[in-house]
Amino acid sequence: MSSTLHSPLSSTLSPTSSLQVKRLRIPARSVDSAVVFKPRRFYPSIRAAANFSSSVDTGLSTELDAVTSYSEIVPDTVVFDDFERFPPTAATVSSSLLLGICSLPDTKFRAFVNVGGDLAKLVPGRVSTEVDARLAYDTQAIVQKVHDLSKLYNKIGVSSERLLFKIPATWQGIEASRILELEGIQTHMTFVYSFCQAAAAAQAGASIIQIFVGRLRDWARNHTGDSEVEAALSKGEDPGLALVTKTYNYIHKYGHKSKLMAAAIRNKQDVFNLLGVDYIICPLKILQVLKESVTPPDEKYSLIRRLSPQTAVSYNFSNEELVNWDENSFASALGPAAMGLLTAGMDGYASQSTRVEELFDKIWPPPNV
Repeated sequence: MSSTLHSPLSSTLSPTSSLQVKRLRIPARSVDSAVVFKPRRFYPSIRAAANFSSSVDTGLSTELDAVTSYSEIVPDTVVFDDFERFPPTAATVSSSLLLGICSLPDTKFRAFVNVGGDLAKLVPGRVSTEVDARLAYDTQAIVQKVHDLSKLYNKIGVSSERLLFKIPATWQGIEASRILELEGIQTHMTFVYSFCQAAAAAQAGASIIQIFVGRLRDWARNHTGDSEVEAALSKGEDPGLALVTKTYNYIHKYGHKSKLMAAAIRNKQDVFNLLGVDYIICPLKILQVLKESVTPPDEKYSLIRRLSPQTAVSYNFSNEELVNWDENSFASALGPAAMGLLTAGMDGYASQSTRVEELFDKIWPPPNV
């Protein structure tokens, strides 16, 4: 597996360690207080991907070795110290990252883009910057914000090739992705919970499409009335895993360039069921279990690839799923699961963004400036 991850990633930074933050020194540069990144429920983030080799030198291999031969595994690192175990190749700047940095004692930061610039020095891959979720229903505002962010990054020496921009998968967000991708700016669509979102994002040419497997499963346990979710359940399928499978097959059967990322992984069986998807964001506790599970040579290939371009060819789609998506068909197909989860996610992002702005109001400009 290549050690260079061609996608934007993020992970959680512990708010309890001052040592971690000392490793990420943020220089004092000018601030654009309107620049807002991803708000998350948890504190800061840098998800990093790495080459994993077997911890055993006796001809045995681990489950982690096996799964990384099929998919790039993205560890969800909780502290910067984890970089030694899981060397980062890419990173995401978020509102929650900055809130976490600000919550640590004796820590100062000056600007969102400056944080992204410092992360770009730490990782060889791309840095993904989340666009203000409060713009999610305004295509032109999203495009303008991305242009502004790109210019700020370029001013501090980070080239466009090192960047992705993470955008909520509303219809307007998908249209912004289409415009930006045509300009050569790479986009990462998030909050994807339905096939119409995934297919429309693929048709728009989005570089990354991120599906939250566990969140759809959680929704299905507590709600009813979504035809797409219930169709999966009627077949005995997990709705989150089913959406990843359908989206992967759609991308590969019809020649779209998008890469697929699976997130909100709950257990190692989820990982096994997703083998072959481009990227799997995996909690460290699951990675540790996989790394500690040794597979004898005769069982080395017992974990099979579930998703591949070859098998995608035989996947059947309905006529309703093979439309050229427009705003009306998209709105009609977006069921209650996707609508509820998308709205909840963006509300959380907006809340975190507001908190970041309030913190900037308190600390900027610094004394004597």
